[in-house]
Amino acid sequence: MFNKAKDLYQLQKKAREIKGKLKNTHIESEQDGVTITINGEQEVINVIISDEAMQDKSKLEKAIKETFMKGIKKSQQIGAELMKDVMGPGFNLPGM
Repeated sequence: MFNKAKDLYQLQKKAREIKGKLKNTHIESEQDGVTITINGEQEVINVIISDEAMQDKSKLEKAIKETFMKGIKKSQQIGAELMKDVMGPGFNLPGM
């Protein structure tokens, strides 16, 4: 029982480390004159819209949506990779 508690503690410690890494990981995504920067926790750091993108409202709206989606997808991939390293192939929590 103590080994399982120890394993759970180690997992929590590693999760906190990953959270710190994700917070400091910046992901930039660009499309059609819209550039966004988010961190690995999917918090928006910066948004830049070019003058050209401002000319067409519908194109701008689409570019904003697509740029955010690309950034979020990339941050999810990074998070999944970090978690895969922690979990490993033999990871198993009872009841999960």
